[in-house]
Amino acid sequence: MKLALGIVGLILVPPLLLGGGAALFMSAASATTASPQCESTVDTAEVAEAVSKILDGADASGIHVEGLDLPEVQVPAAQTVVATGVSLHVPARGQVVALATAMQESRLRNLAGGDRDSVGLFQQRPSQGWGTPDQLHDPVYASRAFYQALLKVPGWQQLTVTQAAQRVQRSALPDAYARWEPLATALQKAITATLPGTTDSVPREFTPAAANCDANDEVSWGDIPEGQVPKGYTIPASTSPKARTAITWAMQQLGTMYQWGGHCTAPRGPDPMGRCDCSSLVQQAYAHAHVGLARVTQDQVHTGHAVPLGGPFKPGDLLFSRGSATAPEHVAMALGAGLAIEAPRTGRPVRIVPLTSMTVLAARRVA
Repeated sequence: MKLALGIVGLILVPPLLLGGGAALFMSAASATTASPQCESTVDTAEVAEAVSKILDGADASGIHVEGLDLPEVQVPAAQTVVATGVSLHVPARGQVVALATAMQESRLRNLAGGDRDSVGLFQQRPSQGWGTPDQLHDPVYASRAFYQALLKVPGWQQLTVTQAAQRVQRSALPDAYARWEPLATALQKAITATLPGTTDSVPREFTPAAANCDANDEVSWGDIPEGQVPKGYTIPASTSPKARTAITWAMQQLGTMYQWGGHCTAPRGPDPMGRCDCSSLVQQAYAHAHVGLARVTQDQVHTGHAVPLGGPFKPGDLLFSRGSATAPEHVAMALGAGLAIEAPRTGRPVRIVPLTSMTVLAARRVA
C-alpha cells in the first residue's frame, strides 16, 4: 500500500502481508529520507481551531496542522472516518484507531491506487476480500469495512492503537501506526465537537409496527425498491405549495447514500459529508421551500404545529420515530398515500417506505 507524501523522499517499507498494511517504496530520484516526525504531544487547541475553520469552508491555504500537509483534503477525510464510526456505534477509541490507520496508510487521502491493488483511505485490497475497487474508493464504504473488521478483533479495546490497527491491517511494519496516535486523538476530539447532536446519529433497525395512516393509506404498494418511486405514486394534488417543493427536492435525492452528520447540501457530489442523514434531508428539503428547520431531530420535533397521532398526516408532515416522543432519534417526511421518504441509516440510501414500517411517536406540520 503506497503512502502519499507531500514531499519527495526516500520511503522504505517491506511488502505487506495482507491487504491493509503500509507499504513504502524506495525513491530512485532522491537520497534523502522523508518520514513524519513522531510527536509525543499535539496542540489540541490548534488542531480544533484548524478543523473548525476548514469544515466551515475557510480558505485552508493559511491553515497549518502539524502532521497534515494537505489539511483541506485530510480534515474532511478524517471527518468521514469519524462520522462513519459514530454512526456504527464505534467508541471514540476505535475512531482513533481508524484515523491512525488511515494516516499511516494513505496520509488521509483517498488514493486511487497504491502497492499492488491497494485502494483508498485505508489502502485496502480487493484481492484480499475488502471489496471492489469502486467500493474501496468510497471513503464511507472503506471506513465501514475497517470498523467492521476492527470490531471482530477479540478484546480490541484493551489493545494499544498500533496493536489494534495491526490486527486489522496485518502490516509489514506493525509498529508504524503508533506515531499517529496523538494527532489521531486530537482530530477525533475536534471533529466530534463539530458534529450534530447524537440523538439522530444512532441509527437503529426498524421495528415494524402499525402506524397512523392518512385517507389514501389503503393503497398496497408491495415491495418498494430502495431509491425508487413506487409505480403509480404522484404527489397528491392537495399538497401545500411549500410542502410540494420540499417533497420534490427530497425525492430528487432518492438513491443517494446515507451519511451520519452529512449536511445534505450536495448528496450526489464527491464529498461524503455532502450526503444526507435523516434530519439534514428534511432540513434541506424545506430550505428549498424557504422554510427554516433546526438541524437535529430533538430540535425539529418542536418546530411548527403538532399533528395528532390519530392523523390524518398530510404530505410534508415530519414524522418522528425511535427513541421517545420528546427525544426522537429519527425523522421522515410524509408523502401522502401511506408513504414517507427518509434517509434511514448507514449503508442504506434515501428511500420511500410505507408508514407501516415505522412507529410514529410524534408528528409536526411545518408548511
